[in-house]
Amino acid sequence: MAAGGSLSIVEYFGGDDGYRCGYCKHENGNFSHGMWSHTMTVQDYQDLIDRGWRRSGKYVYKPIMNKTCCPQYTIRCHALNFHPSKTHKKTLKKVNRFLSKGEMPVEKHDEGHEGELMDSVHEEGVQPPPQDPLKIDHSEVQDISTSPDTDTTNSAAPTSPRDDAEKTTNVTPKPGKGADPNRPLCRKAKDLRKERRLQKEQQKQQEAVSSSVNPAPSKSASNQPKSLEGFITESLPSDPLHRLEVRLVPVSFEDPDFLASYEESAALYARYQMTVHGDAPYECGESQFKRFLCDSPLEAETAPDGPDVGYGSFHQQYWLDGTIVAVGVLDILPSCVSSVYLYYHPDFSSLSLGTYSALREIAFTRQLQQQSPKLSYYYLGFYVHSCPKMRYKGQYRPSDLLCPETYTWVPIERCIPRLDISAYSRLNENAQAGDARALKELSRVLVLHRRTVMPYAAYARKRKGSNDEKEVEQYASLVGQTCAERILLYRA
Repeated sequence: MAAGGSLSIVEYFGGDDGYRCGYCKHENGNFSHGMWSHTMTVQDYQDLIDRGWRRSGKYVYKPIMNKTCCPQYTIRCHALNFHPSKTHKKTLKKVNRFLSKGEMPVEKHDEGHEGELMDSVHEEGVQPPPQDPLKIDHSEVQDISTSPDTDTTNSAAPTSPRDDAEKTTNVTPKPGKGADPNRPLCRKAKDLRKERRLQKEQQKQQEAVSSSVNPAPSKSASNQPKSLEGFITESLPSDPLHRLEVRLVPVSFEDPDFLASYEESAALYARYQMTVHGDAPYECGESQFKRFLCDSPLEAETAPDGPDVGYGSFHQQYWLDGTIVAVGVLDILPSCVSSVYLYYHPDFSSLSLGTYSALREIAFTRQLQQQSPKLSYYYLGFYVHSCPKMRYKGQYRPSDLLCPETYTWVPIERCIPRLDISAYSRLNENAQAGDARALKELSRVLVLHRRTVMPYAAYARKRKGSNDEKEVEQYASLVGQTCAERILLYRA
């Protein structure tokens, strides 16, 4: 667990300057608020992404939606209700044909994660702060009791913060927990997953599909459409020409599986960035790989009602015949699996690994939901309607976009007509609706000053003549009252 215990610690940077946009290439049209997260609990990050924030390494940013050139809307897919489209089915069959017979398609098109950006453009010039606020004198943290949010009591259902966080322990998940058609263990997990999911959606059918170790095409007497899991395992013989293994490893330099695959994974990242995105070698070296895809502020946590692998940041590795060919970087949070990034071997681009990995991640989310019922969404990052290359995320349905003004979820079908008219739109159609977690009491915002946790009111009294009230108010309004009373804002 991070040195800060169960407390999140951030430094806010504001967002007045424009940067080059990775979508439309505008030189200074990209505007976002940013903060450096020294450590963060998974519940705090869940609440932040539900307010439009997103992380790149330890840098957490929120686009200034009504100002930036290409507004970026948080998008989530309802994993339990997801049904693959014709294109998705085509991709799954294409991969299975390659695994079974070695057939490699000639076309090289993928509408999956290939268009995703590293988001590093948001932090040009942003370096880790020189001071380390994590060295909190915990004997002084009792000052937090002057604030009503001490993280020692149960919270309301939407925030559900931290009675389980206080019971958290370091977790070292075992590899191979991801949905993998070549592993009997994963198929048994699918049995359980299907029994519960189909009880709600498809009246308990297709249980015979996954009851067999071999993914035989027998579908019993069911008229219901084949499930995502059924397509993933379809047509795979017991002895395929190629073997694909999916391994989930925690992003931790103390984990032996992560360490053992680190160099190979970093080399694959560099090859992907140079071939697919045209990066120069110095732009995608080992230090960049570590900074963006291995350094995470999220604490590894477990909870009684959480998934077996725990919460935190992970690499879901795709091993083909003993070699890593793709890696999906994921955050497992209380309510969702959040996709951070994907990189893959360019030689296999015709297999549409971006689309394939997204489908596997949705199936993985459904698997985790069987262990943790509230974990039922798959977050695809940002949906950028003004960038046609990024619209593919809207094809994973049913899905919602986050309203940038009320922070409520709106079905994407209702959003598209508005976004066709204007790149920025208040998506919530209810003109009376507002931000339920809007800042109401600045005095209750928690700050960390001289290793002591205190509400902003106490900090302001100590720092007479301090001129940072406007900055603190801006930060608190962006993270919302709930997070502002829980996350520690570092003050030098």
